[in-house]
Amino acid sequence: MKYTLIADNVFDGEQFLGSVPVNIEEGHVLALDGESRFAEQRVSGTLVPGFVDVQVNGGGGVLFNSQTDRAGIEAIGKAHAVYGTTGYLPTLITDDAEVMARAADAVADALAAGSAGVLGVHFEGPHLSVPKKGVHPQGHIRRISDAELAIFSRQDLGVKVVTLAPENVSPDVISALVDAGVKVCLGHTNADYDTVIAAIDAGASGFTHLYNAMSPLTSREPGVVGAAIDDERTWCGLIVDGHHVHSAAARIAIKAKPRGKMMLVTDAMPPVGMPEGESFELFGTEVVRQGDRLNAVTGELAGCVLDMASAVRNTVNDLQQSLEEALRMASLYPAQYLGLDKQIGRIAAGYRADLALLDESLSNSASFIRGERVF
Repeated sequence: MKYTLIADNVFDGEQFLGSVPVNIEEGHVLALDGESRFAEQRVSGTLVPGFVDVQVNGGGGVLFNSQTDRAGIEAIGKAHAVYGTTGYLPTLITDDAEVMARAADAVADALAAGSAGVLGVHFEGPHLSVPKKGVHPQGHIRRISDAELAIFSRQDLGVKVVTLAPENVSPDVISALVDAGVKVCLGHTNADYDTVIAAIDAGASGFTHLYNAMSPLTSREPGVVGAAIDDERTWCGLIVDGHHVHSAAARIAIKAKPRGKMMLVTDAMPPVGMPEGESFELFGTEVVRQGDRLNAVTGELAGCVLDMASAVRNTVNDLQQSLEEALRMASLYPAQYLGLDKQIGRIAAGYRADLALLDESLSNSASFIRGERVF
């Protein structure tokens, strides 16, 4: 498949280029050199690198934990593609080893089949802190064992992210996970600052949904939040939905971290892409949607009804970030975190033609994965 895409404007991942032709061949960008090489397709809006979401629990009415097969993964991806997400990690929250194994098999199947947008897998748990468990089921929270290590060490899962609490997983084990190709994120943790730094020294490289479900920053106890904001080696996922993090707290973190180390995530749940008023069950607890907020009937926030296009809009409108930076936080920076920034996260020669088309309101009007229009 060869064609030239011409939009009103093109953002290449760093800067706006104007209405430059984007030549696409066999799923990749061939060139952006001002010349149309193939038959032209003109579209209205701004063409940007497709969004990359490292934390996607569900969408389209599907929760990954409840449908651990390729069909479930593809339904989630289809729902998020509507909002410009062209690369994502299906995310399994804390569950038993059998469900984890099925999820790993499903991701391997999806990758082998070339399911659109699937980059790997994110295991959020089960090796977490009970005091910071949130809606994760306490009955499944446990110490790491050979069963989980075998799953995490598989080499057919694409990019592997594991969220864990460092007070419950030793630096030696974290180092072994990193050696097995796992990107270790710290989250749902009540650890102190020194424990977090020891985990980072052992190879942990990220923080899951900054501020949420982690020990706070105080004057004499920096906690997980303090370590996350202060450490220059690590990336932070940030949920910008107006509920999980106060805008001022988000702005403080963005100012403190080096440029490129803060990335947008959705922590999305099944209602994304579904009509309002839908509720769903999470480990026997009903989760209720009220507008753009999800709460368990027991009161806890229970993930998000957030999509990446909305996260970008909120970052511009509520956090006062430039559109360029908000777009980088949604594509380039997560691609860099995942080690895929030579393939995705930019519109450039040799990169995958993973693209989103935004209108003036920053709503997504078209999505392309490997050059194929999927929305």
